[in-house]
Amino acid sequence: PRFLAMASDSGDRHATLKRCLGVLRDARNDSEQFAALLLVTKAVRAGEVDAKTRRQIFGAIGFTFPTRLLTSRQPPAGCPPHTFRALGLTLLACFCTDPELAGHSQILNKIPTFNEVLLSPCDPDSTSMVDDVYQCLSAVLATDRGPRELVTKGTVSALCQAYLNGGHGSERALTLLVGLLAIAEAKCWQRDAPQLLAVLSKLSGDFLKAEDMTKFELCEVLPHFIPLSPPLTENLQGSECLCRLYKGLADVLGSKLSQSQRDPALKLAASLVQACGAEWIPAGSAGSKFLALLVNLACVEVRLTLEEPDPVEVEGKKEVVTACYVLMEMGIQECLREENPLLENVQKMQLIRIMEEAFGAVIFYLRQVKQEELQDPFIFASVRVLGAWMAEETSSLKQEVCELLPFLVDYARKLFKEGSPAVSLPQAELVSTEDSALPQDALRFLLPGFCHLTAEDGPRDILIAEGAPALLCEYFLQQWEVLTSESTAPAPPTSTEMSLQTMCGVFLNLVVTAPDLVRHDKTFSSLMDVLLKSLPLLLPQKHHLVLAANIATLGLMMAKILAGSAVLQGTQSAKGFFGAAIRFLSQAHTAQADPSSDGLAVAVSPAYLSAWDDICELWFLGMQALAGCIPLFPCLPHAALQAHWLQGLSQLLSHVAPASVDFELVAAFQAVLVELARASEQCRDVILSHHGTEWANLYGMAALEQCLAKQ
Repeated sequence: PRFLAMASDSGDRHATLKRCLGVLRDARNDSEQFAALLLVTKAVRAGEVDAKTRRQIFGAIGFTFPTRLLTSRQPPAGCPPHTFRALGLTLLACFCTDPELAGHSQILNKIPTFNEVLLSPCDPDSTSMVDDVYQCLSAVLATDRGPRELVTKGTVSALCQAYLNGGHGSERALTLLVGLLAIAEAKCWQRDAPQLLAVLSKLSGDFLKAEDMTKFELCEVLPHFIPLSPPLTENLQGSECLCRLYKGLADVLGSKLSQSQRDPALKLAASLVQACGAEWIPAGSAGSKFLALLVNLACVEVRLTLEEPDPVEVEGKKEVVTACYVLMEMGIQECLREENPLLENVQKMQLIRIMEEAFGAVIFYLRQVKQEELQDPFIFASVRVLGAWMAEETSSLKQEVCELLPFLVDYARKLFKEGSPAVSLPQAELVSTEDSALPQDALRFLLPGFCHLTAEDGPRDILIAEGAPALLCEYFLQQWEVLTSESTAPAPPTSTEMSLQTMCGVFLNLVVTAPDLVRHDKTFSSLMDVLLKSLPLLLPQKHHLVLAANIATLGLMMAKILAGSAVLQGTQSAKGFFGAAIRFLSQAHTAQADPSSDGLAVAVSPAYLSAWDDICELWFLGMQALAGCIPLFPCLPHAALQAHWLQGLSQLLSHVAPASVDFELVAAFQAVLVELARASEQCRDVILSHHGTEWANLYGMAALEQCLAKQ
C-alpha cells in the first residue's frame, strides 16, 4: 500500500524515486523490490530520469535484476504474462541511453531477446516492449561493437520481418535497417540477402504505386537497399525490383519537378548505376530516351551548380552533383558502347555535346579551387569524373584541359604524398565489385588521360614541366609493391594492375618522344631497376601476361637509352630481365595445322591467344627494341642461345608455309636475327647449321642472307 500511495503522489516524484532506489538496494524480499521497481519503471517511461538518476538506478540493480526479469516465466498474480519481461526491457532501454552501457556485453548478449520480441505477435498491451526494444537496438547500433554484433546475431533478418509485417514500430525497423546498411552493407547482404531483397521488393513496389510525396521520400530510402554485391540482375526477384524502379523513375523524371523532388530521384538513379551500370535500363526506344534524359538532367544540374559557383549553394548541392557525376560517367560509357548499344548514333552525338558543356563547367569550377579546399571529397569526385572524360575524349576542351594540367598534377601529387584523409561522398564512385580506389588515389583516374596527352607535344611539355614523370615513377613503384602483396591466384586484372599497364603506356610515349628526359632524370633509373626485377616474377604468371608484355617492351626501350647506367651493366637483375624478355618474345608463335591445306601455318601460341589483341603491338615494339639492344649488351646473344630461340625459330620457319607468315612478322624476325648474327659468331653458326641461308631466301630476308654470307 505505501508504494501505491507513493505512485499516486505526483507532488514530489523525484523524492519518491530516490526513496524507491533506496528500497531497491535494501529490499528484504522480491515483493518489496518488485513494487519499488514498478515505480522506477513508471518514472523511466515518463522520461523523468536524468543521467545522474539513471546511473543511480544502474548502481542499485545492475544488469542482474533486469536479466532475471527477462527470463522469469511466472508473472505476479493478476498481471499479464509478459509483465516481468516488459519491466526488464524498460530498464535496459533506460540503461541504453548511456552510450557506455549500450556497448556493454550484458546488453549485446540480449540482442537475441530483442530480436525475439520484434518477431512476436504484438497486442496493444505489449507495444511499450516493442518501443523499448527499438530504443535498445538504436543505442547498440551507435556503439563501436554494435553493428557487427547486430549482424552476426540475426537482427537484420528480424528487422526485415518486422518491417514486412507492418506491425507497431515497423517504420523504426526500416530506419534501423538503413543505419545498419550504411555501416555494414556487404556483411548484411552476405548474411541476409533473401530478407533484404524482400524489403527491397516491397519498397520498389510502393515506389512504383505511390502518387504523392511518398514517392520522393522513398527515393531517399531506396539507395540504401541497392547492393553493390551480389548484383540484383543475378536473380528474378532482383530483376523485378529493378524493373519497378526503372518504371517509377521514368515516371518521376518525365514529370515537372521541383528541385527538392528532382535531387532524390537523381541520387536514386546514380545508386542504381553504381550497382548495375546501365543494365537496369531496358533496350529499345523508351529505354534510350530515358537514358538520354537522365544524362541530360545530370549535365544541366552540373552546369547550373558549377558554372557560376556560389560557395554556399555549391556546399548544399555537393551530394546531388556527385550523383550527377556518376550518371555522366555512365553517359560516357554508353556513348562508347558499340555492342548492343542503348543509344542511337544521333543520341550519342547530342549527349557528347551536352556533356562537353558540363565538363567545361567542371573545369571552370576546379580552376577556382583554393589550396585549403583540396581535402574536400567533392574535389576528388570532380577530378575523377574529369579523368573519365579525358580518358575517352581527347579533342574537345583540349585548351581548357591543358590550362588545368598544373592543378591536376599538383592535386594528385599532394594527395599521393600526404595520403589524404578525405573520404568519398556517398555517390562519389562507380565502385567496381572487385575493389575501389582509395580517396587519395586521384592518379588512378587521371592516368588514361595522361597517356593520351603525353603523345601530343603541347600537353606533354606541360606535364614534364610540372614534374608529372617523376610523380608517375614514384607511383609506379608504390603500385608495384601493392601488386606484389596481392594474391597470386588467377583473377581479372585489379585496378592496381590496370594502373601499372597504363603507366607503361605513358612511359612508352616519353621514351619515344622525350628520350633526353629518360636519359637525365634519375627517377627513370629507379624505374628501370624495378622493371628489371619485376619481369622475371611476372612472366610465369600467365594471368599477368598483358602487364608482363608492357614491362618487357618498356624495359627494352628504356635499356637502349640507359645502356650506360650501372644497373644495366652486367648485373644479375639485368641478366634476369633480358632472359625473361627473350622468353616472352620467343614463345609468342607456334606452328599449327592449316585447315585450308595439309601443311602447317604460323599461329599465335595458345597461352598468348586470349591476350593477343592487347599485346600484339607491344610484341612488335619489343622485337624492334630487342634488335636495338643487342649491339649494346653483350649478354643478349648468350641469353638467346640459352633460350634455344634460334633453333626454335629456325624449325618454325622451316616447317610452316611461307604464305602464312605475314610481311610484318618476317621483318620483326629478320631485325633480331641480323643483330644476333652480327654480334655473335656462335649465333651465326647456329642459324647456318639450321639451314638459315635457305629459309632466309625463302622468306625474302635479304639483310639476313647478306649477313650470313659474310665470312
